[in-house]
Amino acid sequence: MSWALSWNAKESLAGKVALVTGASSGIGASIARKLAKRGAYVAVVARRRERLDELVHDLHKQELYEVVAVPADIQKAEDVQQVVNAIINRWGRLDIVVANA
Repeated sequence: MSWALSWNAKESLAGKVALVTGASSGIGASIARKLAKRGAYVAVVARRRERLDELVHDLHKQELYEVVAVPADIQKAEDVQQVVNAIINRWGRLDIVVANA
């Protein structure tokens, strides 16, 4: 199934699992915030652990609890595999991939 995501849509993403690369700042962080606010479970991925932790902490303060930081260098195949494994182990699926890095 293929679909386009409209940021203006009111439909919920509850139950969907998203992976956002390059999420430590800028567009990636913004996309992660929007996905979480729409109800998706979100794994934020980037090399800078401290920036990811800040984002996760901020979203948790907004009671958007299903956001986790997964530090990784997506230029390395083994890191990509570890990210996917972490997501599958936590939520059992992966529905949305935002390749922002």
